[in-house]
Amino acid sequence: MPILNMIILGIIIAYGIKPIKNKFQSKLKYPSISIILSIVIVVIPLILLFAYTISVTIDLSYTFINNNHNILNQISFNQTTNIINSYIPTEMQSSTESITTTITELINDILKLFFGYFIEFVKSLPFVMVQVFVLIFSTFYFARDGYKVKSYVKSFIPKEKHQFFGNMIKEIKIVLKSIFYGHFLTGFIIGLIATIGFFILGYPYALFLGILTGVCQLIPIIGPWPVYTILFIYDMISGNYVRGIIVLLFGFGLSLSDMYIRPTLSGKYVDIHPMILLLGFVSGPIVFGLIGFILGPLILGITYAVVKTYKNEKERLSLENKNIAI
Repeated sequence: MPILNMIILGIIIAYGIKPIKNKFQSKLKYPSISIILSIVIVVIPLILLFAYTISVTIDLSYTFINNNHNILNQISFNQTTNIINSYIPTEMQSSTESITTTITELINDILKLFFGYFIEFVKSLPFVMVQVFVLIFSTFYFARDGYKVKSYVKSFIPKEKHQFFGNMIKEIKIVLKSIFYGHFLTGFIIGLIATIGFFILGYPYALFLGILTGVCQLIPIIGPWPVYTILFIYDMISGNYVRGIIVLLFGFGLSLSDMYIRPTLSGKYVDIHPMILLLGFVSGPIVFGLIGFILGPLILGITYAVVKTYKNEKERLSLENKNIAI
């Protein structure tokens, strides 16, 4: 359910902006204003990036639709054809043109699929705006009234379990912060580095490509490799072999960086082994779909928090019983 997904994201963002909210609240009188300012600081850059992405996507989609038969004709296959011919027997060189045509048709189909998806996404923008509305208000109310939700749930728990419940909530908060900083912040960092790299390499729409890289970074297993691969294929076909090799090595380097950045940021906020978080990032989408990249780490993290709290509680009760027996 998309609306439920936005509420879950609202909970995560509410805990993520808590440090910013606390800084504002130490100087401002009204908590609601502190929360609004915190949301503005976090959300406005995201909205601007979102608007830019939609604008570029619409522009590229319009260009593609109106020049569908001419886009690939602008790509020069001469150099690629010559290189292929230099490595194959003379009697087989006649098939080079057929291979080139097949590659052209394949890329054309991929582009149709890619831009067709974004066109459908643009059509669904009204519903997307509703989801954004739910996300913003969920973030606000969970940041402001989260303690009320905690108190309401606590009212159904027996008094002798209140300490256990309190310890469990503390662990869960740490897990939520870990997901926010370790998951979304990782995507932001990788996207930022990718944008700088694409700009230096001279790609048009470097910011757009960086945003795509950051978003793809949030998708476990797949990651940002579709972006690197498409750029590599484009450079190989257009004869820009040096840049094609560089962007492939650049993507490989960013992938290695992700293996360090994600566990480091997540592990900083929760005392669990990074492999548990990585397992959540990988297995979540397989079980729950796209929202699983949030639910996977969340469920594993919360499970770990509950088990850890239960273990500590059991040890505490065991120690108390020993003291009573003595």
